[in-house]
Amino acid sequence: MPNAFDPYREALVVEQQTVWPDTYEDWPAADKQRVEALLHASPSEAAELDYVRQHTGFARVITVTSADLDRVSVA
Repeated sequence: MPNAFDPYREALVVEQQTVWPDTYEDWPAADKQRVEALLHASPSEAAELDYVRQHTGFARVITVTSADLDRVSVA
């Protein structure tokens, strides 16, 4: 179950990860990188956000959804 945006954990993010569903496997790498940058630039708006505890802080994990793609495609 994804977590809600957490300013405390956000301040301790040391790694960013993006999970792409299989339906987007044929997307060009450049398009994926552009979308990932936009999603991680505003993590509070991500539909599926999770924080994974690490030794040095947290990894922010965003799972891409169609709602996210709709939101950043206007950007």
